[in-house]
Amino acid sequence: MPELPEVETIIRGLRRGVDGAPTIIGQEITGISLFWPKTLATHDPETVNRLLNGQKVLAISRRAKYILLELDKTFLVVHLRMSGDLRMAPDLGAEQVLPHDRFYLHFASGWGLAFNDARKFGRVWISPDPASILPKLGPDPLDPSLNAASFHEMLTSRGRQLKPLLMDQSFLAGVGNIYSTEALYAARLHPLQNSRYISLKEAKKLLQALRDVLEWGIAHNGTSIDWVYKGGDFQKYLKAYQHTGLPCERCGTPIEDLVSAQRRAHYCPRCQKLHE
Repeated sequence: MPELPEVETIIRGLRRGVDGAPTIIGQEITGISLFWPKTLATHDPETVNRLLNGQKVLAISRRAKYILLELDKTFLVVHLRMSGDLRMAPDLGAEQVLPHDRFYLHFASGWGLAFNDARKFGRVWISPDPASILPKLGPDPLDPSLNAASFHEMLTSRGRQLKPLLMDQSFLAGVGNIYSTEALYAARLHPLQNSRYISLKEAKKLLQALRDVLEWGIAHNGTSIDWVYKGGDFQKYLKAYQHTGLPCERCGTPIEDLVSAQRRAHYCPRCQKLHE
């Protein structure tokens, strides 16, 4: 958390400007403020100020859960990790600094970009080549070039339990606990099902389910289930995640949960059966 829909929502908001804030596109950087040293993963603050001063934001995009700010001469890469968020704010004064603000980009316009991160796990990198920062990532589930046949081959070649496999960023980029749970429920697949025994038909159904829940999540500005991420309302439409004991909307059987790869998985024991 945040997962792909929450990251995509943040990017779209920064791109178009929300709540009276301007778009981040075209903003000229005049410097940085750093409130938690470990947030900055590359260089020291003085070097970053020198590197970024005068550069403009040309574009903002996403690779998996990583946010990429393309500047004139380099990239600023942000990973929100467990509790990070980005917002445009009036340039830094005492009243603009919120608890847990860790990093701030100052803009010539009088606005700035604030990185808020309660748990301090988020990181910011500066690099001319974002590929040198990003780990090995699998395909984006929303990439139209990913088809059912190639997804089926990916699944059957791994031979792993579905739930942890879908959350493995080197297998599929951007999917986390919430959306893997919802996709498996929609596709009627057990979270512990071995991927080696998934049929082409099931793979096609799972891929479509992943895309449906992710796109629906984006349409609802993500999922807000605690204090970490605010503003979305997809939690109103969840079918299985954190629904333990509630009736399955398809068959009425109480939703159960289990632990898979140290993460809790919620599923319907009647609709999502293990098979070989």
